Order: sequence, then structure tokens, then C-alpha cells
Amino acid sequence: MSNATEVHAVDEVLPWSRMIPVSLQHVLVMYAGAIAVPLIVGSAFKLPPTQLAFLVNADLFSCGVVTLIQCIGFWKFGIRLPVIMGVTFAAVGPMVAMANAGQGLLTIYGAVISSGVFGILIAPVFGRLIRFFPPLVTGTVITVIGVSLLEVGVNWAGGGFGAKDFGAPQNLMIVAIVLAAILLINKLTTGFLANIAVLSGLVIGYVVAVLLGLVSFADIDKAQWFGLVLPFRFGFPQFEIGSIVSFCLVMVVTLTESTGMFLALGEVCNRPIDHVSLVRGLRTDGLGTVIGGLFNTFPYTSFSQNVGLVGMTGIRSRWAVAGAGVILIVFGLFPKMGAIVASIPQAVLGGAGLCMFGMVAATGVKILQRVDFEHRANLLTVAVSLGMGVIPMVAPTFFHALPRWTASFTHSGITLAALTAVLLNALFNHVGSTAEVEHELAKSAHDAGSE
Repeated sequence: MSNATEVHAVDEVLPWSRMIPVSLQHVLVMYAGAIAVPLIVGSAFKLPPTQLAFLVNADLFSCGVVTLIQCIGFWKFGIRLPVIMGVTFAAVGPMVAMANAGQGLLTIYGAVISSGVFGILIAPVFGRLIRFFPPLVTGTVITVIGVSLLEVGVNWAGGGFGAKDFGAPQNLMIVAIVLAAILLINKLTTGFLANIAVLSGLVIGYVVAVLLGLVSFADIDKAQWFGLVLPFRFGFPQFEIGSIVSFCLVMVVTLTESTGMFLALGEVCNRPIDHVSLVRGLRTDGLGTVIGGLFNTFPYTSFSQNVGLVGMTGIRSRWAVAGAGVILIVFGLFPKMGAIVASIPQAVLGGAGLCMFGMVAATGVKILQRVDFEHRANLLTVAVSLGMGVIPMVAPTFFHALPRWTASFTHSGITLAALTAVLLNALFNHVGSTAEVEHELAKSAHDAGSE
């Protein structure tokens, strides 16, 4: 009887005393990435500070709305897992290029809305690709996701990409303090205190940064107390076919990356992703992009850095991340609160990022343990896919001579690794037939259940 009424950890509703800290923890982890894209694009368009601030507010507001849809779900939307949403970096290149070419924000918003509709329509097609993601492919892709995120974590740890004081001793000291705090809290405590180890480490690191004079409060003073986010703030979107095609390619990349991320989260949460769930999640990426275009922001995707946080804390509740969505909406409507979070130095985030992003890579390695590496082709598939996945990280200009339209694919190590792993797996293991793939999935599910 108890088994029939037992609530899965994903569906557990935490008490408020635990929910709020865990939700805030998720926001702190993704905040820097969430506001980076509007700042980059706004700067490319040379927007004045007031409009730049509005872009950030609109982004946070939309992040929150789409996160609620993804976590809670309605009708055929929402994967109903602890997924937090944010603007995809895959769209930065095309948007900056459009700014340099003299095209306006309204053209971007028209392309964003169109690509979102395109994403909703093709989500069922992408959902069928789950047949081609056995543990060999899934483990490889998730490992590359973790390695890609570690690049972000290392840049944070140094003080932020392009920072004048990158790698300065005070930054490294803060990273060491945050990392030590997280590890010690995990070692010496249990239960809820261990669950908020990342939040505690961030708070300790922030206090140290304040004492060292590394935190500026100027932007907090300038920020407004309240800012209403209205659709079509800059005018009605304009629809231009070339831009729409470019953003539809970005959407294909986004859905490919999200497929790997959802499979990773399913592993972490011990709730395997089926075809229906995957389509709901991917469809929400499309819907989120439509919402982004309507509310003056950009294409949305599922943020993979928070997968590491779920793995570290062990808290799988989707309602906790839905709480993060509410916090993001509040930050979007009350800019001064968001400015406080934005004042956290990158080095503080770096200490936590090294732990969390490494957890994502470790999850991929764990999945690869199910693969039969006595079969040399499997080893070769992982090797080549990993090699392709790190190219954009170690050599960003490697594909610079290719046509510009390929950039959406070639600039993403995750996409390169996923495509390579799927193709090599099909070539070596002949997984083109549905029967063989379903047999492999059934076997992997049985293995996961027996662990």
C-alpha cells in the first residue's frame, strides 16, 4: 500500500523552509549565464543603459515563466523535471552578426518567434531520436556537456572571461575558500545542510569578497525598485526570411543539446526519459523561444549547469526549481534584487562551478560504465566523439573557413559530439532498426533498475 502512495523524489513538494534556499541556490548558479546574452546583444546594438537594463529584466522574467512551464507542465508542454531555462548562447553569433549588418532588434524578434514556432512543430520529430541514444551515445554526450561546462567554470574561477585581473591571487583564494566550504559542508553535515552546501559556499565566498573590497554596490544603487515587463516594448516584430532560416538552424542545435541534457537529468533523477516526456520538453524549448520573442528577449533552452547542482545536492524536486522560476520572475519585476545577485564576483561562482560541472561529466562516465568496451568500435566511438566535442573549446577558430551558416553547429562542442556519436554508433553497431534499438534501451533500463 505504501508503495502505491509513495511520491517520487521529482514530484516531492518541499516545505517552505527548505524550498526557498534550494530554489535560490538554483538561481545563483544560473544567474550569470542568464544575463550574459542580453548584455552581449544589447551592447552589440549599442543600446543605452536604460534599455540594456530592460533587456536583462525581460530576460529574467521570461526565464521564470518558461521555467514554470517546463517544471510544472500543462497540456503537451513541460517535461516535469527540475529544469531551469535560460537564453541559449547558440544564438549569440547570429544576433551579433545581424547587429553588425545594421539589422534591428525587431528583425531579431521576428526571427526568434518564427524559430520558436518551428521548434514546437519539429519537436515530435526530434523526440523520435531517443531511439538513437543508447548508453554509448548518452554517456558520451553527457560527458562532453560536463567538460564544456567546466570551461565556463574555469573562466569563472579566474575572475570571468576577459577580466583584467584574470587569475589574480585573490580570485584563486576565493575559489579555494568556496570549494573548501562546499566540500567540508558535504563531509561534516547531513540532510538539509548538506543539500544547501553550494548556497552556503557561495554566501561564504561573497562575504570574503566583500571584505576584500571586490564587490561593487554601484549598480545596486542605480537599479530601479520596480520595472514592468511588457510585450513588444521596442515595436512589432519584423519577419525577414534570411534571419528566420538562420534562427531555425539555431533551434535545431538547441533541440539537439536539450535532448542530451534531458537524458542526463533523467539519469540524475532516476526517472528515465521516454518519447512523450522528451517531446514535451523539446516543445517547451520552442514555446519558451516564442515567449522570449514576444517579451523582447531571445531563444530559450534548458540550462545544463543546474543538472550538476541536482546531482550534488540530491534534491530532485521539480517544485524546488519551479520556486526558482518564481524568484526569477520577481527579479525581473524588481531589478534592484537582481542587481544584488549580479554583484556576486565571478570567482565566487567559479568555486561552485568546478564541483557542479564536474558532476555532470562524472554522470556521463557513470553511464558509460554500462557500455561493453571489449567491443573496440564502442571505444572508438567515444574517442572520436570526445575529440570532436572539445574542438570548439581548444581551437575556437578551427572551423572559421567554413560557410557562416555552419557556425551554429560547429561552434557547439555538444552538438558536434552528439552528431558524431549517433552516426558512429549507427555505423558500427547497426542501430538503424527499431527492434535493435528498443532491445538496447530495454537492456539499459533493466541495468539501471538493478543498480
